[in-house]
Amino acid sequence: MRKKALVLFGGVMALAIFMAGMVLSDMLAGDRDRLLHVEPSQYAPVVVFEQYGERCMNFVEIEGEGRQTCFELDDPDRMVFEYTRLMTAALFAKPDPASILVIGLGGGTLSTALHKLLPAATIDTVELDPAVVKVAQRYFGYQIGPRQRVYVEDGRAFIERAVQEGRRYDIVMLDAFDEDYIPPHLMTVEFLERVRELLSADGLVVANLFMQSSTYASESATYATVFGDFYQLRAGLEGNRVIIAAAGALPAPVVLERNATLLEERLRPFGIDATQTVEAFTVHHEPPGREQPLRDRSLNG
Repeated sequence: MRKKALVLFGGVMALAIFMAGMVLSDMLAGDRDRLLHVEPSQYAPVVVFEQYGERCMNFVEIEGEGRQTCFELDDPDRMVFEYTRLMTAALFAKPDPASILVIGLGGGTLSTALHKLLPAATIDTVELDPAVVKVAQRYFGYQIGPRQRVYVEDGRAFIERAVQEGRRYDIVMLDAFDEDYIPPHLMTVEFLERVRELLSADGLVVANLFMQSSTYASESATYATVFGDFYQLRAGLEGNRVIIAAAGALPAPVVLERNATLLEERLRPFGIDATQTVEAFTVHHEPPGREQPLRDRSLNG
């Protein structure tokens, strides 16, 4: 008991020192950065702050690598990050999904926008860290309801169980990041094979990745191994790329253009220029055997 008490006391003191440092940093930053909250977590502290008219979430510190979520204080619906706009543009390929699974909550930008765009659809979101869910609800307007559900667990574990239960989703969106990059067990052939089993006959998988990833070529080979050719969209300034792959045949460009026109007015409040975005869709064809795909066995070696 004494040992447990000492460990708990040490953890509390570490958090107190961390928060004091954050407050001091916030004070020194003046009006530019304003710390709102630090949520303790078993993984990494979840930091909420405001800067330049935006409220943002990050892990560990305000000035950490990459912001996990942001929204404009004066226009909360507008998507700040280009990659979220590109992921939402998957609706050009499938404009009427009845069910969507999102792996990785962040501040709930994607899930919230999809719920507003598709009020009749069921949006299930899986998030590993309960602290992130708490912050998304309190500071980013994420609301849980009958058609907006959240599951606190590992994304792969959820998908494997959902496959066993016979569930199907029209769209699966992969947007799970830690403070470094995508967890490796969410990037392999074996994982994507389970994702494909979860898709409806004409379902889509939509994934957020980095252009400058050290495993860029292997990531492409992994998606090609499971899905064949896929659409790729690049977020220029942010350095992200979005992959859109299909359980069946990829929708033809003429289908994308038609649906972009139909969705243009609905997407505009979210900062999505449908005419411009549809032009970002390019087909990626991976030559067989050029790169080795990522596999589970490589995780331990």
